[in-house]
Parts: sequence; C-alpha cells; structure tokens
Amino acid sequence: MTTFQDARSFLLKHRTDYDAAVKGFRWPDPVPFNWALDWFDAELARNADSKDRVALWIVDAGGNRETKLSFEALSRRSNQVANFLRAQGLQRGDHLLLLLGNVVPLWETMLAAMKLGVVVIPATTLLTPDELRDRLDRGRAKIVVASQDQVAKFAGLGSNHLVRIVVGASSSHQGWLPFEQAATFPEAFKPDGPTNAEDPMLLYFTSGTTAKPKLVRHSQRSYPVGGLSTMYWLGLQPGDVHLNISSPGWAKHAWSCLFAPWNAGATVFVVNQPRFDAKGLLATIGRCGVTTLCAPPTVWRLFIQEKLATFKVSLREVCGAGEPLNPEVIDQVRTAWGLTIRDGYGQTETTALAGNSPGQKVKVGSMGRPLPGYRVQITGSDGHLTKEGEVTLVLGPDRPAGLMQGYQGDDGKLSGADGDLYRSGDVVFVDDEGYLTFVGRSDDVFKSSDYRISPFELESVLLEHESVAEAAVVPSPDPIRLAIPKAYVLLVAGVERSPETALSVFRHLHARLAPFKRIRKIELVTELPKTISGKIRRVQLRRLEHDNNRDDALRGQEFREEDFPELQKVRTAGSAENS
Repeated sequence: MTTFQDARSFLLKHRTDYDAAVKGFRWPDPVPFNWALDWFDAELARNADSKDRVALWIVDAGGNRETKLSFEALSRRSNQVANFLRAQGLQRGDHLLLLLGNVVPLWETMLAAMKLGVVVIPATTLLTPDELRDRLDRGRAKIVVASQDQVAKFAGLGSNHLVRIVVGASSSHQGWLPFEQAATFPEAFKPDGPTNAEDPMLLYFTSGTTAKPKLVRHSQRSYPVGGLSTMYWLGLQPGDVHLNISSPGWAKHAWSCLFAPWNAGATVFVVNQPRFDAKGLLATIGRCGVTTLCAPPTVWRLFIQEKLATFKVSLREVCGAGEPLNPEVIDQVRTAWGLTIRDGYGQTETTALAGNSPGQKVKVGSMGRPLPGYRVQITGSDGHLTKEGEVTLVLGPDRPAGLMQGYQGDDGKLSGADGDLYRSGDVVFVDDEGYLTFVGRSDDVFKSSDYRISPFELESVLLEHESVAEAAVVPSPDPIRLAIPKAYVLLVAGVERSPETALSVFRHLHARLAPFKRIRKIELVTELPKTISGKIRRVQLRRLEHDNNRDDALRGQEFREEDFPELQKVRTAGSAENS
C-alpha cells in the first residue's frame, strides 16, 4: 500500500528527475486520512526535526511587526479553535464561510475545520454584500468566521441562524462571538471518528469569468494529498521559506500558502502590504531569506520595473502561475538573478497538473509538461487526440487525486468530474516533447477568415509595447471575415489616449504579427471589466462588440486600421487571402 509519507518521500527524492518521478509516482491509496491530524499534527508537530521549525511567518508592511509560529504551536492553537467551534454546535459535514485576510486565525481555522470534518468555503474579503448572500445561500453556511471590517456587510443579509465569529474586534459587535475566546479552550483535541478520503472538505466559488460562479467541491483527499503535485512543481524542500503572492479566498492560496509548503515541511511566509510595493517586498524577500517564490504575472511585471540585480536574495526557485508569462519578464529575471521563472498550470478544480519542474529544460512561453500523477490528453472537439486542443484528464483507474469531486449543484449533486474524461475548457498546443503552450479558454478562442485566433497570443504581443499596461482581445463582428480581432487596451499612467498612441500600437503589431492575425481595431479605455479575483472578463467585452453598444461606461476611444493611411501600404503587402 502506498501511504502519503511514501508518495511525499518519493517526489522529494526525485525532485529534479522528471522522467523517474512521472514513471514511478503513485498517489497514496484512498484510505481514511485526515491531513491535519495524521500529517500536520502527528508528523510535523511531533517530530524532533520539525516541531520547532517555523510553520507560519507573517511580516507586516515595513517589517515593524512579525509573527512566527512553529508547527507544534500551530497544532496546539488549531486544536483550541477546533474545540471552540465544536462548542458552537459545529459538526462533521457542516459548512463554514471563511472571510479573513492573511492573519494567523485563517490558518488556525483551516486546520481546525479539517480536524472537525467541517467543509470550508474560502472567500475573499473583497466580496460585496450581494456576493456574500450568494455564498451563504448556495454554500449553505452554518457559521462564518470573519474579520472586523466584514461585519457591516452582514447587517442586511438575514441568516438569523448563522453563527457569527469575528476576529480582532476592538469592541463588541452584537450577535458576534470574539474569535479570541478560542484561547480559553483545551489544547488537546479528540476527533469524533475517522475521516474518509471522500469526505467533503472545501467548497470554492470559481471566479466567474464567463458565467455565474460555480461551486467546486474538494475532498479531504483531493487538495491535501493532491497538493503533492504542487509541491513537486514548486520544487519545495523541508526547511524552505516559501512566499506565494496570492489572496485568501482563491484556490492558489490553498495550493501554495498551505498544502504544498506544509507537505514539504517548509515555512509559509507572508508579507502583508496595504498597497502593493514591489521595492519593499523585494527588500523583505532578501532580508528574511526567502528561498522559494511564486507570483502571478502582474507581480513579476512590477518586479522588473525595479533594479532587480541590486536586491540580494537567497532564492533558489522562482515560479509563475495564473496565466503564462511573457518572454521579456523571464529574460530580465534571469539576467538579474540567474534564475529562470518556471511556469505552472492548474485550476480551482485541480492541483498543479502541468509545470516546468526543477532541473528540467524550460521552454519560454510553455507551461511545462504533465506533472507526476496526472495523465493528460489533448483532445479536439470530436474527442480525438490532436496537437492543439483541450486539456483533458483521463479518469477511471488513472483519476488524479488532485481533481475535484465535481461541481456542486443547488440540489447538492455533483457533476463535471465523472465518467472517463474531465475536460478542462483550456486550449493548448502540445509539441513533440510533450510541452504544453497555452492558447486560451475554449470559449475565448475564435475564428477570423477561417483562421483560429488565440487572444492570449495577441495580448502577449500588445503587452510588449511600452505604452500598454493591460489588454484584452475579443472578436468584433465583420461582414466579410465573420469576425476580426479587436483589442481593448489600458495604457500605462501618463500616456494619452490619442491617435498617435493608437498608431504606435498598430505599427508595433504590424511588425510582429502575420497578416491573418493582425488586430484590426483598438479601443483605448480607462478600465477593463474584471472578476473579483482580477481576471479580465472577456465575455463582457465580447457582448459589447456583439451588441454594438456604444453607450456602456466601459467604452473608450476606438481606432481602426483604415483610420491611418500610412498603414495601408503594409496591409496591401499581404495577399487578399491573408488580409
């Protein structure tokens, strides 16, 4: 039988040997296993070589205040929280809405809920009252643990039977229990029974880029055990100090601020900044000896605006996730630090399922190869294998431990992750060595004159222009070509939304794109529609184009290629078929 400890040790042993790791890795058998009790408490918090190691290290902006907790201390404190929650009537299978920033009680509550068998609904503190109502109603929350600044949002939500707990309240709030009462409860915890591998543990609301957020349900096995693939991609080792820049409430936070580092026995390192400060964060990374770093492309783009080479760091591994990185960013980081950012890929529905793993050749622009434990096929709309198609996971006996149980409907039933295959909705190109390159969401890719157009590819070229801060490419209806690529562009601060700027961007595109891919319209805007997690809602822009709605507040100044006679010579250089 393969145990969690066996699987973990195998991946650590073959940390830089991709072929051996993929060939020999086996997911642990799906036996009763409670990660918080059987791994965090029984191993990390009790073994002599790890119990006094720092498990959680939180640094506030400016470095004036730091909090460090060992594995042993966090084990005791989460036991107290578990006993406190049990005293409020919380039982196995109940749902808890967690609405906290990067504060110690977030990790204490996550561990406590796992020990109790309670299902956690992680949520961002940026939610509006209406979005909170949706989480409470569809998530069927029995209890909420929230920070003081969230209390007012619940005033008109009803939910009279909801148990409410507030963290860090400076004064009493009617109807709310102070989280700090947990410190008066016993430090020893006894579970009410065994935890089965398929017991539900997490309910995530997706970011809703194309529709109403779905409820993604994970089990006591899928994220904790499935997080072994994330540990492998990040290259984590025992004793590492790992910084993942992600906000609570989103799956990446659980990936890399909880399960992956603690699977390895590494320290979770967090820097709280009221406003993002790249220079201050880089200085803290160096001062505190951070060894592994994972950040989204937005952060990496801000990092390279600083003089990276002047920051002395102890980094060994640097990773990117969320969307593919542009080559320029990777090149600048490599020049400054001698480190190559390794891209990875996964979804809220999975743990890391593909990545450029340590010690392997990194192909710039690629999100890497399938990670140990994930059997990936690239399939077309007809279900046949293809070079460019949808990332599809093989289920049945090959079902990866890190795949969700399914999307939970209003009736509690699950869907979307059963049968022989799981279709991700993400389109990629696979080369002869098995490396995957992101093309786009299946609902974002479109055709123009019978050519398939990848919005991401065009957006990557746009972002290379010095005046472009962000961009989104969508199809704009065209009577001849069916659709033509159009870009909604947000400019960097200080750049004027003018014909001169549009012409400069068009020239940039003409020099870098084949005629059939060229963006034919550019709209310079003051904002782009985004989900609460910061992802651009292309679906909203597509709707604007389809409806030809010029009165929407998102509209800006539109420019067309034909507005600039100096571009016509370039346009007519291509054949009629390609133009």
